[in-house]
Amino acid sequence: MVEILEILLKIKNTIWSAPLLIFILGTGLYFTFLLRGLQFRYLRYGLYQAFKSHKEKSKGDISHFQSLMTFLAGAIGTGAITGVATGIAIGGMGMLFWMWVTAIFGMVIRYVEALLAVHYREMDSRGEMLGGPMEYIGRGLGWRWMAVLFSIFGVGASLGLGNLVQANAISDAFVNDFAFNSWLVGCIVAVLTGLVLLRGIKSIGFVTAFLVPLMAVFYVVSGLIILALNFHHIPQVFSKIFSEAFTGQAAAGGFIGSTVMVTVRMGVSRAIFSSEAGLGASAIAAAAAKTDHSGRQAMVAMTGVLLSTIVVCTVTGLVMGVMGVVGSTGRSGKLLAGTTLAIEAFRRGIPGGGIIVTVGLVLFAYSTIIAWAYYGEKCIEYIFSERIIPIYRIFFVLLLIPGAVVDLNAVWAIADIFNGLMSLPNLLALVLLSGVVVTETKKFLKVADQEIAQRRKK
Repeated sequence: MVEILEILLKIKNTIWSAPLLIFILGTGLYFTFLLRGLQFRYLRYGLYQAFKSHKEKSKGDISHFQSLMTFLAGAIGTGAITGVATGIAIGGMGMLFWMWVTAIFGMVIRYVEALLAVHYREMDSRGEMLGGPMEYIGRGLGWRWMAVLFSIFGVGASLGLGNLVQANAISDAFVNDFAFNSWLVGCIVAVLTGLVLLRGIKSIGFVTAFLVPLMAVFYVVSGLIILALNFHHIPQVFSKIFSEAFTGQAAAGGFIGSTVMVTVRMGVSRAIFSSEAGLGASAIAAAAAKTDHSGRQAMVAMTGVLLSTIVVCTVTGLVMGVMGVVGSTGRSGKLLAGTTLAIEAFRRGIPGGGIIVTVGLVLFAYSTIIAWAYYGEKCIEYIFSERIIPIYRIFFVLLLIPGAVVDLNAVWAIADIFNGLMSLPNLLALVLLSGVVVTETKKFLKVADQEIAQRRKK
């Protein structure tokens, strides 16, 4: 088993090495120039579109807001807490700078993914929208074999990262803090997930539209309270972030050395995992939105990276910085890392802070489960048609039970591998379809500029 894990880790590290990270950042930089900094110029407009009410006559399954919340449900996950804490422990506070840089480019990647997802979507026999990378690869490029390959990777990621990993995170929280039985936790999560999946995307959109804002506000406000109480440490934290971003200072109190390359890699990878920009999975949620133009939904999707990475993940990182927990050890004398490190930061910050992180982690993980269930469902539907969906849902739900119990070191590695493999055909398709992106963007910006002008007159 140890040898298998070592092989998986080597494969993961090979995939998530400098070439892939450069490919993702390069794609973001390419579209930033191609679309003339659209993510900066129209960010305010995108936020307005995300939270305003829209006419429900447009084609689609769920509202703009529900689509955004479904994306955030899948993107935030445990990465907003565990991922950021692990990144800082390994890469130092400087990783936050590179996380922000990647998120800025990730915004335009999310825009492009969503635009193409809506542009190439089609309706299945159940009357639901089917769209995402598999559709714009298959229909846009005519490469069905690559679309099927992406779908296979998507199903693998949904069962690994979206299912087993999240179920285990929920189980750990309840077992460690409330002494629950892990098998019982797995059964409860399976039942709750099954009830949501029975009604498909409309039920998923409804649940995420309620759950995601609740958990995000709850977690972010708690973090902001800690930052307000320790505001005198904030300038020092920012100074450390910017200095370590280019010097690679030792992280974790000297226990783990951090070079500049490690700092950059951790920042880039954490941003990718918290925003899913470049992976393509979240474009599946964008394709389900009720919208009159692909550009409108793309604007909404773009704002998700701001909310998931630049807001939620930054709160986690800054709280850890002001509380000075990096390098702390637990009662056993072992170095704190991941979830336990984040819990310690919040515990020191405010009374009940540890419980806040635990509850936030549980809600984040559960919302990720139902979002990724939908992503995997659409991927497997593309391969086998919608007749396979009931079987997939049953298997997905039942898999949550052992997921709450098993050791997930190997599963984490497999999930990371599938994520990386998903990004390769997706990024290639984005670049090759850039002509479509420019054409559709020009069409919608005329509409957007008119709407902005009318709002200014009011």
